[in-house]
Amino acid sequence: MKYAFIERHQEIFTVTRMCNLMHVSQSAYYDWLKRPESHRSMEDRRLGEKVNKSHEKSHEKSRETYGARRIRQELVEDGESISRERVGRLMKQQGLESKSQRKFKATTNANHDRPVAPNLLDREFLVDQPDTVYAGDISYIPTDEGWLYLAVLIDLYSRAVVGWAMSKRMTAQLVNDALVMAIWKRKSPNGLMVHSDRGSQYASELYQKTIKDHGFICSMSRRGSCWDNAPSESFFHTLKTELTHHRRYQTRQEAKAKGALPPPPELLPATWASPTSDWFA
Repeated sequence: MKYAFIERHQEIFTVTRMCNLMHVSQSAYYDWLKRPESHRSMEDRRLGEKVNKSHEKSHEKSRETYGARRIRQELVEDGESISRERVGRLMKQQGLESKSQRKFKATTNANHDRPVAPNLLDREFLVDQPDTVYAGDISYIPTDEGWLYLAVLIDLYSRAVVGWAMSKRMTAQLVNDALVMAIWKRKSPNGLMVHSDRGSQYASELYQKTIKDHGFICSMSRRGSCWDNAPSESFFHTLKTELTHHRRYQTRQEAKAKGALPPPPELLPATWASPTSDWFA
């Protein structure tokens, strides 16, 4: 691959300089030029062009959030037989990467003395009836004036968000507002299971009272086990990489107005929004 790099960049740098920097001899490089191109090399070049086009398309569709896995999936759907490792190698050769990494802020504080519920859901994420199991979690959207916290409740039957709330503070009121919204929207029945992590907001007296008053069943993930709430983790990962990671908001209100979540309608409390995404129901 050093020889291929030299060939591609000889109009920018001299062959002598590149050979010296890469510790290869010029004679070996010129011998390589005379050899017929191998079938694999030709395939790499052809597939590399398709990888590059797919990555460019992801810039238009999702702000360059496509990584090797999603690009491979797109190529396979186009009839190509290619491994994820090969896609990753071709991306690396062209300097292509997914813009999905951002700084992390913890939203769970399980170090409290409030009672916690057992993990009754036990990773049974496939649900055959609506309004049977809701999964809740908290995440955040960065703005120049601070974090905008977002709490959601997802119906595991449809994977749609049925309750949500936003605030500049990560409080029990935030998660309770999301739960009350789900109840208001869906007329959630008695016996509904509400699953979350064991953070202090979900263990709070306010949130637990709402669950008890409506005859719901509380379930909580085990300590330090993000897989126990995988649907919520997956939702927030997609929300961030597809919609919010590559935008900068000066204020929280701007994030609500111009981000993934538009401003709240008149009929709902001020901490609620009415998202237009297909994720929300």
